[in-house]
Amino acid sequence: MTAQMMVNTAGARAYTGSLGGMAEAAEPLRAAGTVIRFAQGCEIFAEGDDSDVFYKVLSGVVRVCKFLSDGRRQIEAFHIAGDIFGMDLGDARGLSAETVSECTLVCYRRRQVDMLAAKDEAVTRHLLHFAMENLAHARGHCLLLGRRSAAEKLAVFLLEWADRSTEPAIVHLAMTRQDIADYLGLTIETVSRTFSQFERDGLIALVGTREVHLKKMAALEHVAAR
Repeated sequence: MTAQMMVNTAGARAYTGSLGGMAEAAEPLRAAGTVIRFAQGCEIFAEGDDSDVFYKVLSGVVRVCKFLSDGRRQIEAFHIAGDIFGMDLGDARGLSAETVSECTLVCYRRRQVDMLAAKDEAVTRHLLHFAMENLAHARGHCLLLGRRSAAEKLAVFLLEWADRSTEPAIVHLAMTRQDIADYLGLTIETVSRTFSQFERDGLIALVGTREVHLKKMAALEHVAAR
């Protein structure tokens, strides 16, 4: 963890909040978690680090990414409140994780949670649920990076975020255009042009660079389904 991480004795404490999902798994997991706060732009973990802990997002946005040998970056996922990430299968991290915005996370030690899971089937089911969700997302992301046009990719991205938003027709994007480009496998210029084209076509309205109003949801769904 980097020096940019914001931790104090009040912030690094046992987690007592809601875990969501399966209620019967919540109580033992609450006692196992420690709340940690990160500033925007922090490294949470890097590829090759020990994978002895994993995290749950309480607030903010996290990006999980891979840095290629030529310096390019491929973002594998964005995680928001309620998501669990960092559950690597091996002993070393295969990806890196960074904060897109200020974040509050719950940190769990794998060994401690493994001991809980061995005694409590509900904990096992709870973690399996999140592992399967992450696997399904990874599969969907692979398909998104396949033979789709820039318009199709961006339409899918906006609809995904609309599904996760409390206001389905308004998407608040914590990430930059470069983040979106690295997630969709496009250049930042292509992402910017496609946003502008969607706005000219009346599909969306941009409020600054971080707020997108989805004006024609059915038309966006049609673009995404091509």
